[in-house]
Amino acid sequence: MSMTRFMAGSTQYQSDTTDNQTLITYFSSASPVSDDTSATTDAIYPHSFNSASDVDPLFDSRNMSRDSIRRHIRQQRNGISQPEQNQLALIASRHLLSEIQRISAKRVALYLGFDGELATSKLIEALWKLDVEVYLPRLHPFATGHLLFMRYTADSEMVNNRYNIAEPKLDIRNIVTVEHLDMIVTPLVAFDDKGNRMGMGGGFYDRTLAQVTDNKPLAVGYAHDCQQVSFLPIEYWDVPLPVIITPTRRIASKNLS
Repeated sequence: MSMTRFMAGSTQYQSDTTDNQTLITYFSSASPVSDDTSATTDAIYPHSFNSASDVDPLFDSRNMSRDSIRRHIRQQRNGISQPEQNQLALIASRHLLSEIQRISAKRVALYLGFDGELATSKLIEALWKLDVEVYLPRLHPFATGHLLFMRYTADSEMVNNRYNIAEPKLDIRNIVTVEHLDMIVTPLVAFDDKGNRMGMGGGFYDRTLAQVTDNKPLAVGYAHDCQQVSFLPIEYWDVPLPVIITPTRRIASKNLS
């Protein structure tokens, strides 16, 4: 897979939607990529724009089932080489850090990358340095299909859940409720330019996002560019995201842009 292009310019692109209009911001790679973790706190990539015509065509997902879309996108995501995964994760983390600082968030729910998802380790290290509290999801021990969010530090004890995903060991002293978070960064499998997301099918984040009121906390999708598709079949329980961040763009509801 070739490295995604980063173009400079000065244009915003308004998605062709009606009720849920979005604006897409295209980022520039004007700053050099560095492996120094301090760069994520001091040298955030500037937001600049390019023309929508410079973007590679989206995967045509019309007439495909949800499961077929999931299989295709997971294959694409896992096909990204590890060096490119590392670089794209570093670039995307700087954009996401900029979003976190934009709303002065002090409590941020993140996730640990799995199955080809954008890695979050560099971002988490940067947030610790900025004294921003980081929370990770864990499966609720009693309410099937629900998540708890628990404080995550360098000393947190981790265990693997039934999906073999690392999560903080249950400790009621470290739990935060959704309404006390400033931002929830959600993993996803696929998304479209209207903010619709498709997860793994368990509905964990759908149930979490249903608790959000007036964008408090702000829900932000975080994904590779190759995870964007032309169309997502939507179910009644799906909750669109007001912001989605990728290594090259920010897709946001018009009132948040």
